[in-house]
Amino acid sequence: MTQQPIDLPRIEAAVLELLAAIGEDPIRPGLVDTPRRVADAYGEFFSGLRVDAVALVRGSAVPAEAAELGELVIVRDIAFRSVCEHHLLPFLGVAHIAYVPGRTILGLGSLPRVVDAVASRPQLQERLGEEIAEALDVGASPDGVLVVLDAAHGCVTARGPRQTESTTVTLASRGVLSETAARAEAIALIGASRG
Repeated sequence: MTQQPIDLPRIEAAVLELLAAIGEDPIRPGLVDTPRRVADAYGEFFSGLRVDAVALVRGSAVPAEAAELGELVIVRDIAFRSVCEHHLLPFLGVAHIAYVPGRTILGLGSLPRVVDAVASRPQLQERLGEEIAEALDVGASPDGVLVVLDAAHGCVTARGPRQTESTTVTLASRGVLSETAARAEAIALIGASRG
């Protein structure tokens, strides 16, 4: 099924209606360009809806000899932003990805691209980690995958409880990195001091 492109004029019309609904004048000078700006932002925020994350992984997987594989690969502190599907507010954080190569290794630059593609959809943090782990697992067939996400949510920091220092941490694992000892070792390495 081919997804339709994001309908920017329709988003602009919806923003005009939203501004009127809150009692604002959508044609006052400070707001006149807001519908276009919001539409452009939403086009970027939700661009991952048209990206096949598994294909991104497959495109960067390189066959490797056993001596080239190593035991564990970790990429830490991959910055991401997503939009919570419950309130359409952003959540911002970092992803840490660990994988145990199977018969392929991944281009390290592909990991941030996969995170960005999956994060650029209406999301829940729990599902985001699972979808990243699944894309890596299906696309590269590693022996194990671990995805750790640590994010601050706009729905927690800017509304409701307004817990500005609160973050949420989620884990998603596959294969050998689902085993307690291996997962603990990977998490320790993710958190290890760099100084």
